[in-house]
Amino acid sequence: MMNVVIRKAERQDVPLLLEFIKGIARYEKMEDEVITSADVLEREMFDEHRAEAVFAVVGGHEVGFALYFYNFSTFIGHSGLYLEDLYVWPDDRGKGYGKALLLHLVKIAREHHCGRMEWSCLNWNQPSIDFYLSLGAVPMKEWTVYRLDAAALERLL
Repeated sequence: MMNVVIRKAERQDVPLLLEFIKGIARYEKMEDEVITSADVLEREMFDEHRAEAVFAVVGGHEVGFALYFYNFSTFIGHSGLYLEDLYVWPDDRGKGYGKALLLHLVKIAREHHCGRMEWSCLNWNQPSIDFYLSLGAVPMKEWTVYRLDAAALERLL
């Protein structure tokens, strides 16, 4: 059995959170889209409590992270857990750390009586798609994600 400990991110972890965010952005070929900063993360996560994160720790070293927040489903009448990011350093993949993070979030979702857990995955990311399917996750093929970015929000006012 792997020796992994899942721990909740704390305020002093903000630089490490930013490092993981940049890591997943590199992996997703979206590094130029990362505009957040340590100050923004600290305010949004630890002052405003808009998101939470956990780390997978092995031998005192953080090998992966998951960042999540809660949403609400009017159809089921319960909150849901939305997984924004799940990332394991490349050298640490294939050892069960990503699964440990995901299962920890399942536990959190159940403890908070969430009706479901959701996330998005890039269509080209077949290793992640295969992983999610192996856990019983179901792709929402009839849904398309829409987004208004900050510039669009500003234009609409």
